[in-house]
Amino acid sequence: MTPEASKKFLVFAPLTVFLLMSVFFYFALQMRENRAVDELTSVLVDKPFPDFQLPGLHNDFHTQAELAQGQVTLVNVWGSWCPSCRDEHPYLTQLVEQGVPLVGMNYKDTPEAALDWLDYFGDIYAYHIQDRDGRLGLNLGVYGAPETFIVDKQGIIRYKRVGVVNERVWESEMKQVYLQYGGLINE
Repeated sequence: MTPEASKKFLVFAPLTVFLLMSVFFYFALQMRENRAVDELTSVLVDKPFPDFQLPGLHNDFHTQAELAQGQVTLVNVWGSWCPSCRDEHPYLTQLVEQGVPLVGMNYKDTPEAALDWLDYFGDIYAYHIQDRDGRLGLNLGVYGAPETFIVDKQGIIRYKRVGVVNERVWESEMKQVYLQYGGLINE
């Protein structure tokens, strides 16, 4: 190798190594992210929604029995502190407008902050389960918000989504499960 060629090699070698490492890490992170979501989604599928007796946000009280009232329901874990919850809220609003029942599980939040958030963004939920200390979330295997469960007519969890629900996710992952268990949509 000539001295001139070795100088060019020394200049471009680090750049080449950097680019190859960047591509490797990008694909490794994509695989890890996809695998993590797949692992989390199957933990409670086909098991009853855990028993609970918790207050709501409007001076009411709720139990697990309400989720076994004969309709397929989405249970959406959200918090006023969650920026991704803001992102998914407009699409969840569209689903509610199409007749999809939606229950909110306010997770590790204060009632005041949750009510302010609902006043600002709109309260689209049939009712709210207030999980201030995160115990119900722990029983559900919740790692954060947003997470959304499809619960069938008998109160059995049929699907768990970790992350934002948007049109792509609904159409490609959730809608089929929702309809399979008897969910209704007014299109």
